[in-house]
Order: sequence, then C-alpha cells, then structure tokens
Amino acid sequence: MSDKYTAVAAPGAQAGSVAGSEARTTSRRVVLISIAGAVGGFLFGFDTAVINGAVDPIVANFRLNSVSLGVVVAITLFGAAAGSLLAGWLADRMGRTRVMGVAALVFVASAIGCGVSSGFWDLAAWRLLTGVAVGFATVLGPLYISEIAPAAIRGRLSSLQQMAIVLGIFAALLSDTLIAALLGGADAGAFLGLPAWRWMFIAGVVPALVYGALSVLIPESPRYLAARGRQEEAVRVLAGLHTISPEQAGRDVERMGATVPRERRPRFRDLLSRRTGFLPIVWIGAGLAAFQALVGIDVIFYYSNSLWKSVGFGESASFGLSVLSSLVNVVSTIAAIALIDRVGRRRLLLIGSAGMAVSLVLVSVGFSQSVLASGELTLPGAWGPLTLLGANVFVVCFAVSWGPVVWVLLGEMFPNSIRGVALALTASVNWIAGVVLNLSFPSMREVSLSGSYAVYAVMAVLSWLLVYFCVPETTNRELEDMSAEGR
Repeated sequence: MSDKYTAVAAPGAQAGSVAGSEARTTSRRVVLISIAGAVGGFLFGFDTAVINGAVDPIVANFRLNSVSLGVVVAITLFGAAAGSLLAGWLADRMGRTRVMGVAALVFVASAIGCGVSSGFWDLAAWRLLTGVAVGFATVLGPLYISEIAPAAIRGRLSSLQQMAIVLGIFAALLSDTLIAALLGGADAGAFLGLPAWRWMFIAGVVPALVYGALSVLIPESPRYLAARGRQEEAVRVLAGLHTISPEQAGRDVERMGATVPRERRPRFRDLLSRRTGFLPIVWIGAGLAAFQALVGIDVIFYYSNSLWKSVGFGESASFGLSVLSSLVNVVSTIAAIALIDRVGRRRLLLIGSAGMAVSLVLVSVGFSQSVLASGELTLPGAWGPLTLLGANVFVVCFAVSWGPVVWVLLGEMFPNSIRGVALALTASVNWIAGVVLNLSFPSMREVSLSGSYAVYAVMAVLSWLLVYFCVPETTNRELEDMSAEGR
C-alpha cells in the first residue's frame, strides 16, 4: 500500500489531461447538470438550519433543558456522520445518481416525521434520520460534480455545492420567518391543526421531491462508469458533457479506467498506512473537515435566533438578524465562486482563517460586555452593532473560503482509487466535529458566551496553521493527476 498520497500533478500531465485543455468549450449542459447535482446541498442547508426558528417552541412544548436541546440539534449531525460513511460505500456500488434518489426519499420521510413528532424522543429519531440523508448529500454533491467537471472550471462548479448549502440555509431561515409571520408567531398560530413551527419542518418536502426527480434525469458519473467497466456508456456521457469527440472521450475514459482498481471496489482499508495510521493526505483532509465545523459557523445558523434574543433582541429582530446573516452568507459564496479558480484554494483558506480569527475575537469581546438591565441581558452602547458586525464579518470570511473551498478540496484532492471512501471518511469527520460543537454550545454559553467564541477563535488560528504547513494546491489539476508518491 502506498504510504503517501499527494495532490500534485505529475510532470507533463497537463498535456494529456482528461477533459482536455482550458480551450475546450464547456457545454451549458455540464453546468446545468452540476447545478442539479448540487440540489442535495440545498437540502443539506435547509434541513439542518430549519430548526433555528423552531428552537424556542420545541423547548417550550417538549420541556427541554440545555442538554436535551443540544441533543435535538446535534443528533442530526450525528446521523450525518453515519450517512457520510455509508454514502461513499453505496455510491461505489449503486452509482452516484441512484444514491441521490435514496437520499431524496429519506428527506421526504424525515421532513414529515419531524413536523408531526409528539415528543423529545420522537423528534430526535426523525432528526437523526434527517441527518442520514444530509450525510448522503454531503458526500454525493462534491463527489459527483468533481467527477463530471472540466479541470479549468472544476473549482467554480464544485463550489455550487456550497452555494446550494447557503441558499438552503437562507431559504430555511426565510421560510421560518415567513411562516411565523403568517401564522402570528412560531408557536402562536396554526394551519390545518398544526402550529407554525411544525410547518417549518414540513416545508422541506418540496425541495426533497425536486431532488428526487433530478436524480432520475441526470447522467451517471463517467468516472464511476469507467471504474465499473461500462466504457461505451462512459464515453457517451463524457462526450456529451464536455462537447468533445467520441475519439477524445474514448482516450479520456481509458485513462480514467487506468487509475482505479477494476478487480475490486475501494475499501476503507485502502486509506490505511502502517506508519501513520491513515495516509497523510487522508489526515490532511480530515483536519480540513474538522476545522470547517470547529470554527463555530453552525452556532450562527442553528442558534442565532435564541442567541440574539438572549442578549436583548426581540423575536422579530432576532429572526431578521438571522436572515441577514444568511443573506451575507449567500452573497459571500457568490464571491467565492468567482475567486476560487483564480486565487487558488490554498490562498483563499489562509485569508479566510485569518479573517475568521480576528472577527471571532471581536464577537467574544462584544459578548463579554453584556450587562443585566431590567432583568434582561443587553449589549450596551456600540457593543450591540460591533458584535453584530463581527458576527457577519465572520460569516463573510467563512463563506469566501472555508465554506466552499473545503468541499472542493475534499472532492478533488484524493486519487481516483480512494476518492469515494476518502471523501466519505472526511465528510464523516466533519459531521462528528459538528456534533461536538452543537452538543457543547448550549452548555458552554451558560458558562461563558464570550468564552465560547474565544475557543472558536483559537480553532481559526489552528486552521491557518494546518493550511500553511500541510495543504497542497489542486487548482487546475486533473483528477487523474492526483498521484501517489512513495512506498
């Protein structure tokens, strides 16, 4: 077994690269199909963030304490960790698009289940199932898009996954706000016998049905087809996607097939090394995945309503501030898509880590200034606007760097022979880190809200060190050029 995988191109590899040179015209079809493949990311964002508007009604109706609230929020991430591990295995056996269809069915069932849940354990079980579907989407989006995209624009197309995630978060927070407004409050009004907070969950059925329909319409990944020995089908799909001749597509497919073991399917043991436990490139990927969660971005989108209310903002203002942060996230991700293939993955991550560290320190200092006034916590003077500014600067720094770039890197930094299982493992690490974050935050903020953000600032500094010393650049490299070095 190779002891080291590195994401660098072999000398002269660009001359015969799989999708051809940058001069090739990318068909509109590959862009549209990439968008369709990213719809799972929309559901990822929607179904994880939709609980934001329902946190307070759930606490009141099911009589939850800080620990049980943390379980309800974090159990989705635990399910996603399990779903991520399972998704890579299934995708290598059933195909990328078929597993997308399975995920869509699970999204539909869990959205309805959460909406009609009768108690803590019921809701927790459905949120766990939601997480399994989210874990599928976490792996399938980057995997599928990276395998169909030409190298010259793979960063931009792969960033569509993150764009879909932030749009899903925005849609969830916006729909929460609209449903609460239409029904007179998150727990006050009712429609067809169900209060507003339950409809917030059920709304997820609509995008899930769209995802299921698209999974039937889009073609299978040509790299998956080549790995399964379905050469003619792979040639036909690749030629249609990249608008190239069948002859060129045939040469490209032949090269794809040469980089994957046909005699057996990838296994998790292929990620292991006798000297370091896992292959070094897998450790790097796991570090990236962990820090993406541990810098604290989930706190902004899963707890922001109750967070802003806890320091003196009313319900309406808290909903508005949550939507504002989500909108900032969307706009910043658009900027990331424009920059990722020009600036490069590594440089964006370094800039983002530095910006996150500074803004998180500002938020930490801001919350440390909160005072008790008329029995309620408030942020006095300019500290309210400054803390809000720091939170949104943090969102900007994350959204232009660690949000999209990590998923792009995880989709392309591993060799073909281990990509599916390596991406599954690292995505699972991301969700496990998210579980730790979301389980710990409700209790941490009771001890010290400012201290919580200081911890996230430290994580941002550590993320900068990881990128600076360990992360390779993958911009403009073909997937077949992510080669193994050393024995």
